[in-house]
Amino acid sequence: MPAADTEVDVLIVGGGPVGLTARALLQRWGVRTMLVEKHSELSPFPRSRLVNARSMEIFRQLGIAAEITANAFPREFGRIRFRDTLYDGDFATAAMVGVNAPIPESPVLGVATSQDRLEPTLLAAADAPVRFGVELVDLAEEPESVVAELVDHRNGGGVRVRARYVLAADGANSTVRQRLGIDTTGPGAMAAVTTVVFDAELGGWCADQPAGVYFTAHGSFLPLYPEGGWAWLAPTPEDADRADWAGLVSRALGADPGTGPGVRADVLRVQHWVMNAFVAERFHHDRILLAGDAAHAMPIIGGLGMNTGISDVHNLCWKLAGVLHDWAGPGLLETYATERQPVAHLTLRQAVANTRLMFQAQSLRQEQLSSGEAAPAHIELPWSERYFAQLGLVLGVAYRSAAVLVDGGPPAPVPSEAPEPSESSEVGTDYVPTAEPGHRMPHLWLARDRSTLDAFGEWFTLLTPDPTRWERQAAPPWPLRVEPLAEEQAERCGLSPDGALLVRPDGHVSARWPGRPPNDSALARALAAVTGSPASP
Repeated sequence: MPAADTEVDVLIVGGGPVGLTARALLQRWGVRTMLVEKHSELSPFPRSRLVNARSMEIFRQLGIAAEITANAFPREFGRIRFRDTLYDGDFATAAMVGVNAPIPESPVLGVATSQDRLEPTLLAAADAPVRFGVELVDLAEEPESVVAELVDHRNGGGVRVRARYVLAADGANSTVRQRLGIDTTGPGAMAAVTTVVFDAELGGWCADQPAGVYFTAHGSFLPLYPEGGWAWLAPTPEDADRADWAGLVSRALGADPGTGPGVRADVLRVQHWVMNAFVAERFHHDRILLAGDAAHAMPIIGGLGMNTGISDVHNLCWKLAGVLHDWAGPGLLETYATERQPVAHLTLRQAVANTRLMFQAQSLRQEQLSSGEAAPAHIELPWSERYFAQLGLVLGVAYRSAAVLVDGGPPAPVPSEAPEPSESSEVGTDYVPTAEPGHRMPHLWLARDRSTLDAFGEWFTLLTPDPTRWERQAAPPWPLRVEPLAEEQAERCGLSPDGALLVRPDGHVSARWPGRPPNDSALARALAAVTGSPASP
């Protein structure tokens, strides 16, 4: 095969939030990357609306959480409201827990924001090469690399890139997934949807009743930016090409009780898209890995899709760095799919359930309207306010793989498949902090404004009340920092004064010694086992 035009460690395909986050994480690990995006610029559409608490923890680690918050809505917008029209009063409402008010389980707060406001911040978080208007058209796998054939749409020329690994974050219609012949499972296409971005003089009424989303009988309305702008989401009509979008939006808005006739909408952009619901049958094919919507497409209700993808690459990037920097064996990459695929299946079930319950609430009100009933003061929602909290999925994910040891011992058993919840169960709503291996390390304050989560980065972290004893066990080649833990905090984590927690770079506990280690090589042996490293302890 002819020589490649460019060689990199990791080629990232797709310039959405997941690909951009991966680029920032890998640069911090010193991994050479190139990101290619087939579109000529970042997306001008709002798309994803919610950055949950777990994603904000990751962005805090990248040093960009404060900027994202500054560009987002105030926390009072962390609520959904159900109305007949935008101008009517609520017949139901629910809080976005972890967004509308601080939670003790995290040092950060999720935010309501628009994807087109988020992406520039992610792009600026790294300076690794990005090539817009460049599309991947084919892949050829070699024993030690992958060669990607690219087309530069700006000049029509072909480009060949050789990469040690390819990270495909190229969306629900992923070219990479299709080239690999990877099938998907799940409901598939659930709805054809149109997003209309518009300006309109809606007055200051929403300042008293803010929300991130207003669900109405005539579609959903979303405020886009703190300074103004709106989007309307509705089923795509059959005659979409000839639709009077300004008229449709104005009719959906309803009549302003103060001025009478509906407000005329100034339509700026229109986008048709499909609400997909699936999980890829495989996340990993030799040196090619899928993340984000390429691996799992989620219905938008509950804001789980983008956030799940961000956690994908947070799980994956430290593993890629370990293999590329030779302190981890290639088998470590197998744990990416082992850990993240069950999460994707559970999240899909939650997102589909959210969607069905939202439709139930809208359908109930539509039945009342058709029968001429006046709007009741309140309609009992088919879920509790806990339902959209979803903290069990946001903060309570537990991994079982060869990269997790049980109390310093052998790897945790790997479940054959994701557990099947009952139809009535509220999957993912409950979160109980725990420092058991496989779980996200709980948030504890180490000092004023410094959380346990702030101790994690491009290294493994050992949390212990007895740092002197454990520092003697630290050994190369693994990146490791030892962090003192107060005895009171240690007790909350199930540790004696001699114990320790080994936390992975992604913040998940990989090993725990409740008491004194069995020998002076316990830490090195654990690191070798977790990373699949050939290094001898």
